[in-house]
Amino acid sequence: MQEIPQKKMGVSILTAFTICAVIVLDTLTASAMIGPSAFTWWILMLIGFVLPYTMVVAELGTTWVAEGGIYDWVKRAFGDGMAARTSFMYWINVGLWMPSVFILFAGSFSALYWPDMGITVQIIMCLLLTWLTIWFCNTSTKISLNIAKWGAWAKVFVILALGVAGVLHAFQYGVANHFTLQSMLPKLSEGSKFLPVIIYSLLGLELVACMGKLIDRPAQTMTKTMQISAILIAALYLFGTLGILVALPQDHISLVSGIIDALKILFSGSLFAKVMLHLLCICTLFSFICNMVTWTSGASRAAAEAALAQDLPKWLAIKSPKYDTPVGANNATGVVSSVVILSYSQFAQGNNDLFWSIFSFSSCIFLLPYLFLFAAWFSLRNKYPDQPRPYRVPGGQFGKYLVLCLGLFFIGQGIILFIFPDLLIGSISMQHSLPIILGLVITLIVQEICVYKTLKVQRDIS
Repeated sequence: MQEIPQKKMGVSILTAFTICAVIVLDTLTASAMIGPSAFTWWILMLIGFVLPYTMVVAELGTTWVAEGGIYDWVKRAFGDGMAARTSFMYWINVGLWMPSVFILFAGSFSALYWPDMGITVQIIMCLLLTWLTIWFCNTSTKISLNIAKWGAWAKVFVILALGVAGVLHAFQYGVANHFTLQSMLPKLSEGSKFLPVIIYSLLGLELVACMGKLIDRPAQTMTKTMQISAILIAALYLFGTLGILVALPQDHISLVSGIIDALKILFSGSLFAKVMLHLLCICTLFSFICNMVTWTSGASRAAAEAALAQDLPKWLAIKSPKYDTPVGANNATGVVSSVVILSYSQFAQGNNDLFWSIFSFSSCIFLLPYLFLFAAWFSLRNKYPDQPRPYRVPGGQFGKYLVLCLGLFFIGQGIILFIFPDLLIGSISMQHSLPIILGLVITLIVQEICVYKTLKVQRDIS
């Protein structure tokens, strides 16, 4: 029987997929807290980081077409050990990130429907949402896919509504912040602690490369898709940021409830506005759950495959006999999330502190594999100089070193500023930094134990 060829994907469908996968609402308020200068910082990050980042991924994705993305490139460049570390960080990052998303959910819910909700009740809500997410991921892949699709539309709807309402509000009532040339110039101020969020918000574009075999004319399509996606993602984030800054003064924006607080101002007065307010708030809360169902499902499946390849502990490969879902990795993600919620709640003084501490911690783990990405690209350039490359980062030797330095610099400064957010204004708060450092040390120790055991199993089999 003749096999029907799969239709190749072009720029438009890949761009839509990338935008839906990469955009998350939990970083929107942090972007707004940078202030009006956020607009200039986003442009600088697009030029200084996203341009070299997309070129590197385009070269790797068209030269070594593989569905594993960073994992495959790191393995080819540095071997099984670094590949195992990459798999571990990709998987565990979701369990570390999940608490911050559900703290945001609880804080947003509290801001609209239960203003006096205490931190203890919010933590209980976070734990319940964690295990609801794990239940979704364990029971049906179809449910997870539908939730991802609906959540993508909900995110875009909320951002567009924030932006449009913000523009209309500005014409009718004025703005809460001054948008002048002076205020929009990049500056190292209190808001600069949130600069790493811009880098964080633009990562994940390499997901396109995981579909290399299904892409029409990969060399042209992949590069164009990532660059268009990056510009559209930045535009959507800035449109949502504008809505928040129109409604709320910079120093009144809450990390946890900022979106809901802005919506309450932008959609007040008429019955229609109040209906829209509740609809948008429900979409916002729903999108938080969708994010975690999508990422948990994807990361757990990747972890299960890595465990089957003996790059991660074998219990992560356990699957449901009924649904064929990766229950081992899913349940482990739930345990990690629950432990982090309960542990960090002992350090935080409120839900804003709790959110930012956990988000910063998980973001550091999320950023680390991207250091490996740039290093792997540089290593493969030197290791296989004669390998045919449909797309090659331009600039010769100078371009190669410039792109490497830019990538390592921006990722490195993101990690440092997540740990020491006030470093640029000459201050270090160990109350914020110490729990993150301890969390990183514990995570990396657990990682090294897992890597040692998996490599030992591989050696024994060999």
